[in-house]
Amino acid sequence: MENQQTQEPKKNSNVIYFLVVVIVALLGTDVYLYMKKNNSDLKVVYQNDEKTRLQTELDSLEAQIEQVNSGKTKMSAELQAKNDSLKSKIKVLRSELAKGKLTAAELSKAQEDVKQLRYFVTKYTADIDELKKENVSLTTERDTLKTNLTSVSEKATNLEKQNQDLDSKVKVASALKVATTSVVGYKVKKNGKESDETKAKNVNKLKINFTVASNAIAAKGSHDIYIRIIDPTGNLITGADAGTFNADSQDLQYTYKTSIDFKDDGVNYTVDWVYASPFQKGTYTVLLYADGYTMGKTSVTFK
Repeated sequence: MENQQTQEPKKNSNVIYFLVVVIVALLGTDVYLYMKKNNSDLKVVYQNDEKTRLQTELDSLEAQIEQVNSGKTKMSAELQAKNDSLKSKIKVLRSELAKGKLTAAELSKAQEDVKQLRYFVTKYTADIDELKKENVSLTTERDTLKTNLTSVSEKATNLEKQNQDLDSKVKVASALKVATTSVVGYKVKKNGKESDETKAKNVNKLKINFTVASNAIAAKGSHDIYIRIIDPTGNLITGADAGTFNADSQDLQYTYKTSIDFKDDGVNYTVDWVYASPFQKGTYTVLLYADGYTMGKTSVTFK
């Protein structure tokens, strides 16, 4: 009897130990499952945070590319290819990060890709900045060349004008001018003898006498002399052989044309002009031209 009573407490004690072990095991399982779940949640949170960070960095890199391109700098084919490549890589990475879940390997690869992309964007930005500096330098050189060209062009224009002015002055200075001039009416008789005449009805010839002023820069040799004779009514007398010439920057008709051999020796020149029509009473004006300018002027009055 005593033996039976002794066994029962022992048996009950074993049951208690077993229950304790079971409870401890259950508690350990719960703790393990909780820790596992907690680690899993932490991984999910970490993964989501890292995806967000990578997406934010992609936004920053894309904005950086757009900023350096905003200057509308003309890029070379190589830089344009880099620009297109970087944009394409960003698009691919965005697509990868947009997936619901990434494995650890995928997340690690995305991190490495973004790291490389950051390096290439930095280098690309530096290349664009260098290109902008070169463009600024080239623009400055171009503007300087334009300024210099404008200055040279203005100087050339001024020199050309000065040369033209000088040429005009030389032409004016080298043109022959009369020193003395006179005109006398003559009557030519049938036997050929001549006598000066002041009565209009008896005059049939004019003798135009002149000397040329000394001119060291005038060309020696033959010079064309154009004569215009204006009658008392103010009309230019012209004949069948009359033509035109240019003097004092205008085209004029002449009455008579001849030439002289100029030697700058002060010699007297005489030009005979016969008029087929009767002379009128009044004053006849005689104008002489040479070398494109007025040479001199004289007149005669008949009764």
